[in-house]
Formats: sequence, structure tokens, C-alpha cells
Amino acid sequence: MASPFESEAPEAALRAGLERAKRERDVRYAEIRFVADGMERLRVRDLRPEQVTRTASRGVAVRVLGDKTWGFSCTPGLDEESVVGAVVRALAIARASGSLATRPVPFPPRPASRGSYTSPVAIDPFAIPLEQKLAVLDAPVRALLGKGKPLRSAEAWMDWTRTHKRLLTTEGTDVTQTFTYGAHGMQAIAVGDDGATQRRSFPTWQGGDGFQGGYERVAGIDLLSQVDRVAAEVVALLSAEPMPAGTRDVLLESSQVGLQIHESCGHPTELDRALGTEISLAGGSFLQPELLGKLRYGAPIVDLVADSTSPGGMGTFGWDDEGVPAGKRHLVREGSFVDYLSSRETAAALGRPSTGTMRADGWNRTPLIRMVNVSLEPGAAGGTLDALLNDTADGVLFETDKSWSIDDVRLNFQFTCEVAWEIRHGKRVRMLRDALYTGITPRFWRSCDAICGPEEWRLWGVTTCGKGDPMQTMQVGHGAAPARFRGVTVGSGGAA
Repeated sequence: MASPFESEAPEAALRAGLERAKRERDVRYAEIRFVADGMERLRVRDLRPEQVTRTASRGVAVRVLGDKTWGFSCTPGLDEESVVGAVVRALAIARASGSLATRPVPFPPRPASRGSYTSPVAIDPFAIPLEQKLAVLDAPVRALLGKGKPLRSAEAWMDWTRTHKRLLTTEGTDVTQTFTYGAHGMQAIAVGDDGATQRRSFPTWQGGDGFQGGYERVAGIDLLSQVDRVAAEVVALLSAEPMPAGTRDVLLESSQVGLQIHESCGHPTELDRALGTEISLAGGSFLQPELLGKLRYGAPIVDLVADSTSPGGMGTFGWDDEGVPAGKRHLVREGSFVDYLSSRETAAALGRPSTGTMRADGWNRTPLIRMVNVSLEPGAAGGTLDALLNDTADGVLFETDKSWSIDDVRLNFQFTCEVAWEIRHGKRVRMLRDALYTGITPRFWRSCDAICGPEEWRLWGVTTCGKGDPMQTMQVGHGAAPARFRGVTVGSGGAA
């Protein structure tokens, strides 16, 4: 799996840094993390390459837990002097901040982890000629624009990231991981005679179409096979009626369920948000610790899991950045709120074990609690989307997110989708544009009365989930099948 971005970890320098930390009596725990990242971003828009970039970065992060608090430092230098220097700086920060702390950070020890993890890659994307990848992007763009007026703009993209990590800790953890992430998609924009615009995307919204794997996944997405449908729908949206305001039964296709999970389930179950130790960018959480095990979060059919073992998921790994092994844990079980996404420190504050979700987006960032693959389990009774439509007398099917908003505790939300279909007696009777639905998180999930089965379940990938200050972006996943929610407020997000 050759790549111009790969870099071997500097073994001697990492070991020297770890030994330096071990010599200090007031060090309860220390970790040294080597990270080498390489990224390629390709985008073709309106018959010309708009973005062709490659970037690479590598360095070492050091985190030290002293008597009371943490210290963090990092360095781009890979020699022994640089790494040991970063350890010394982290020690100094831990001691300085500890002098102001009133109590020590809880951080229970855990057994050492050892091993390696590598993304399953059949075809190395970085070994494919640039011209070949650009041609794959040019073809659907050319086909979309060939449909003529009113289709005015089209673009397609392909992004690749490879990350190599080595984690060493004073507990004896020594794990090596190599990740290959990809994203591939397209969108078309149509403009009406009145200047109104509509957008249609495939396979879903930008940033929500990622995977962990190699170039072989591109053939499976097959943008060209969807050109006719995307073009027809984006043009039809120009003359479609706006969504009438009211209360309707709402059906969400799989990717929209995935985004609903991300915003109203994933972020509020991050325990640092609930404890108020991290509120940057996406705010806090209404899921306060006193609600754990007591709140009826959703209907009894709603099971939400944090699964860092899902094959091909963008939130899949061998170990998190604290050495906690990957696993599958319930966050909501049979509708009840039962656990958080947590770190060793935050979980200890509640007397619980970590759910293993600490990750950093590079060598110059400290780990944060991040979503893994936060997924809605498929319905136990099974069933397809067609069967769910047939079972709906009066409702609306929403497809592909267009925009969203949610308050700073992840409670009140609104989503607008690219297209919606009015359902009457099991049939799609008309297309609707600028369709939005809104709700309150637990009330919305309690209204869920049907989830399609495993045959409709798909694992989606979000490439740029943001959190922290300075902001970190992270790859996360969401598995979902289409689902139905009763009595939801709907309306139009655009001018009638």
C-alpha cells in the first residue's frame, strides 16, 4: 500500500520521550503519539478542474497527566531532541496548571493494548494516476451539463486521506494504525427563468458520503449511472409546489436519518459537552447526567449504538487515542438513554468505563471525545422502503439534506431537504420543493413508529465533523435505514 504520504514512526525518538516521562515521580500517565497525514482533494466543476491539491504533515504529540492535571505539547521534529523537548514542555504545563487545580483529574489505569489496524484497501487510491481520477470526475459533469438548459452547473469530487498513527503510553500500550478514507459524489444546479435555483446531489449531501477503504469503492458509487435521475429531478424541482405547512407523518430516507442521528443523537451524547468541559462550535447538551438511565429518549424500537468496529465505517478503528480498544456500546437501548460517548477521564467522573471515543485530527491537536459510527439499529421486523411507503396513508418522504439548524444544547432542530415526495395511500403522488421538518429531539425520536430492516440499512460517512477550539475535523460514520415519524411539523424553507 505504497503512498507518497506514508512515514515510518521514529522508534528511537518515541522511546526516548516515553522514558523521559517515566522518570518523573509525579507523572501518573503519559502518551506519545506519532501521526503522519496525507490528503488529496480533487474537484471538477463545469468542465474544468477546480481543485487539485495534495498536502502532507507529520509530527509528534505528547500528553502528560501530572499529580492533578494535563499538559500537552507537540513538535514537527522527529529526532530524539525534539520529542524529549516536547515531553519536557508538557510536564511543565501539567505542573503549572496543577498548581491552580483544586482536585486531581480522575484517570483510572487500564491494561496495555498492543497490535495494529489497517483499513481494508484493495486498490491504493494514491497509486491511481491523477489523470484517471480527473477523468472519472469529468464524465458525470459533462453528462449533466449535456442535458442543457435549465441545468446550469455541475460538479463532482473525490477526496482521499491516509493517516498513519503510532501510540505509546506509560501503561505499556503500543499500537499502530493506518487509515485510508475516501469520499466521492456529485451535484447539479438548475436555474429557472425567474432566477430560482434548485440543487440535487448524489449519493447524498456534500461531506456526508465518505467511507473507509480504497479506490475500489469508486466503482460501486458509479456516478454516471445516476446522471439521468439527478438531472430529471433537479429540473422538476423548479416547477414543483412548495411544501404545505402543517403536521404530517414524515418518512426519512437513510442518509437523512444518518444526519438526524449526527446532530440530535451523536453530539448531545458526547460526555464532555454534557459536563460543560467542551462547548466550542457545536454547543453543550440537554442530556445531563441526571437523565442517564431515566430519560425516555425515543420509542421502544429505537436502539442507537456507538460502534467503532463496523466494517468500512469512517468511525472504525482498532483503538482510540487513549489506547481503549474498539467496541460496540449502546447509547440508547429500547428507547432509554443508557450511556455517553466518553473518555477515560469523563467516564470516571460518572463511575463508568470509557466507551473509547477519544481521537485527535492530527499531531498538533489533543484528543477530544468524538463520534465513532453512531448508528440506528435496523428494525427487528425487517422491511423495505417500498413496504414502508405502502404502509403510509398520508405522509411525506424527505430525501437528501439541504440545510439544517439546531440550538446549542441539541434540542430544537430544523432540517431542509433537497426533495420531498407527498405520499397518499402508499404512492408518491407529487414532488415538493424547499421542504423542511422541525421538532424537539426526544419528542421526535419518541414518535418513531417504523424502521426499515437490514436490507435497507447503510453506513454513511461524514468527512468533516467539527469540534473544539482550535477546531478539529474528524471522520465519523452513521448507519441507518429509512424510518417513519408520526405527527411532525413540516413546511417550506423557501419562497412560495
